[in-house]
Amino acid sequence: MSAEFDRLVAEFESFQSKLTNVDDQFEDLAGMQSELAALEVSVTSPDRAVTVVAGVGGSIQDIRFTETAMQLGSQRLSAVVMSAVQEAIAEAARRQAGIVQEYVGGDVPVLDQVLETQSQVTGVPIDELRKKVEQETPGRPPAQVGQVEESLVFRDTPPPPSPGGETAADTFLKSVWDEEER
Repeated sequence: MSAEFDRLVAEFESFQSKLTNVDDQFEDLAGMQSELAALEVSVTSPDRAVTVVAGVGGSIQDIRFTETAMQLGSQRLSAVVMSAVQEAIAEAARRQAGIVQEYVGGDVPVLDQVLETQSQVTGVPIDELRKKVEQETPGRPPAQVGQVEESLVFRDTPPPPSPGGETAADTFLKSVWDEEER
């Protein structure tokens, strides 16, 4: 009976360790949420006439015009604004993907998917977009295709239940879990 009790205690400690890992993962996700909430990208047109500020999800936060912008004429101003808006949204998406990539690791190629999509839509080579990411986020190397990192979201996923049914340890742990939830 002592061996069975020791085994149950060891399984319970393993279970509690996994709960601690889940708590750590939620803290990591809270960090990601706060980084995403603070995301702000500012893009200025080459002629410095228009500045567009975009946030998470490509939301436009602000559009600023200089006196030069007022002299461009309606069609040229429209083109400059649209170009700056598109670039701000694209850069915000790249930065957002970079932040998410940092937290979920290389198992989920979020940044690569964004870069591939932007490359297809804009016709800009993916290597050029990757260089933009490196310039936009100094100190944060972009994830590479095939890079393997431990995933913060999916690590320590418990194995599926055994086909033979529940063990005494499973029953014990479930009863402890149920008591903690009450």
